[in-house]
Amino acid sequence: MVIDNRLKKNNLHLKDKLQKIKIVLTDNDGVLTDTGVYYSTKGEEFKRFSIRDGMGVERLRKYAGIETIIITGEESGSVRSRAVKLKIKEYYLGVDKKAEILPEIMKKNNVKPENIAFIGDDSNDVELMKLIGLKVTPADGMSFIKEMADYICDNRSGNGAFRELAELILAFQSDSKKSK
Repeated sequence: MVIDNRLKKNNLHLKDKLQKIKIVLTDNDGVLTDTGVYYSTKGEEFKRFSIRDGMGVERLRKYAGIETIIITGEESGSVRSRAVKLKIKEYYLGVDKKAEILPEIMKKNNVKPENIAFIGDDSNDVELMKLIGLKVTPADGMSFIKEMADYICDNRSGNGAFRELAELILAFQSDSKKSK
């Protein structure tokens, strides 16, 4: 991903937020998936995940020591399977009020709100977005989420939006370490 030089030079507010990130929270449906669900007569069968987003999770962990946490209202086995595949140790399924789980996450990970990035896309993400340091949404996030966001990805949900966020964090945290 090529990072826009205007972003590096002119958006000091965003740059400061990116440099403080120690943990990334993500919604599942509409962020890690493309918002589609495949049904059969047996019910929900499949969700589509991006391999590139998975690499974003791995790169954050490997190069910055930043863990990813999934918080979703879904109880889907596919979310659990994806978390296990990506070695995501902390994930919360069936959470209707995502903001209520934030104190537990902060305590468990010894972080403050300004150390947390969250990528979400819809109404069930609003309250959590109000409480954290860096608010991000995929290109196809809902308009009211885009209004709240510090950064709107160029990529769509399930098509590299999470990876874009990961690379942005890595680029700015790398710049921060070089300047020290």
